[in-house]
Amino acid sequence: MSSRPITKNILSYIESHLDNVLSLEKIAEELNYSRFYIARVFKEDTGLTLYQYVRSRRLNESARKLVETKLPVIEIAFSAGYHSQQAFTQAFHREYECTPQEYRRIGVFVPRRDKIEMRESGKCSLRAFCPAGGEMAA
Repeated sequence: MSSRPITKNILSYIESHLDNVLSLEKIAEELNYSRFYIARVFKEDTGLTLYQYVRSRRLNESARKLVETKLPVIEIAFSAGYHSQQAFTQAFHREYECTPQEYRRIGVFVPRRDKIEMRESGKCSLRAFCPAGGEMAA
């Protein structure tokens, strides 16, 4: 049995619940699979753990909000699931190599991790990056 439809369902669930609390247990429960199974399948198909993907997608959306809105950084941090501005700033700096304040000052949104989409061929499609043997979208 191909795991591609399962990964597609996982990606769809994550994208539609990105602003909610997302845990491996919650995703597994909602999709009626064991957490071990979805963790393994997702990693095999995308090259990323669920945690890595969710974290990077949330940081990507935070970067967009920094450029496109005037929301306070702390509010953006909370909406991304961080419990402090310090933790958010550290994670953001690791991903974007600058602080959220510096990124906002630059004023240009450059996505680091767009959505991964599974194609019918079983390859993943992503504008900027696709791990695990996927192919770049044109």
